Amino acid sequence: MRVTLTLLAALWGAGAGLLLPRAAHRLSVEAEQPWRGECPGGHPLGGSFGGWVGRARCTAAPACGTYGPGTAAVVTVTVLVCAALAVATGPRPEGVVWLLAAPVGVLLALVDHRVHRLPDVLTLPLAAAIAALLGLAALLPGAAGSWPTALLGGLALGAAYFVLFLVNPSGMGFGDVKLALGLGAALGWYGWPVLVLGGFAGLLYGAVYGLGLVALRRAGRKSAIPLGPFMLGGALTGLLLGAAAAA
Repeated sequence: MRVTLTLLAALWGAGAGLLLPRAAHRLSVEAEQPWRGECPGGHPLGGSFGGWVGRARCTAAPACGTYGPGTAAVVTVTVLVCAALAVATGPRPEGVVWLLAAPVGVLLALVDHRVHRLPDVLTLPLAAAIAALLGLAALLPGAAGSWPTALLGGLALGAAYFVLFLVNPSGMGFGDVKLALGLGAALGWYGWPVLVLGGFAGLLYGAVYGLGLVALRRAGRKSAIPLGPFMLGGALTGLLLGAAAAA
């Protein structure tokens, strides 16, 4: 059963990953700017769903080639994330929630890495969807978490990041606070220790990355780094450990 679920999750990750590169390109803009509607060569983006999904490749002028994040790398990461979550969670109902949220997390990481921004159009619906879907999962047999703790976890991690934002607004964006709401709800599903572990891991990963850049002289002590990918990585760590412990 678990092998079948893992294979299905990997297929889901592959399909979802194929749709992300163009969306990452369109969403990778500075604050207050409209979403991108053209390739780097200035040609309008066509394709399905208004040009929002698919490979980041110019179809109007093939000579422009590809742009944005590489499709192969995005698909590989999405497949690995989805497969790992399926292995850890097994047939429990919350696994569906993690698989639905995983591609959105990958997309957020891509956008934040490119422009140091976490769009509200992704973070806020993600938080609401995780909370609502976990409420449904809690009603099904076999669920291994607590919905009330998930809701409190979202509020707790969001509040913690809000305090960090107030203390150091130059080193953390408000988008990180909004992302913390959804990640806190997911981590809180498996209890407070998992919430603390996942939240701390995200900050630790970001700190190690920043110190590494400083050591390599690729950044200064006051250089801004995108925290979103590391928050998501910490949340993934917590979910994998929490799901495995609940098995």
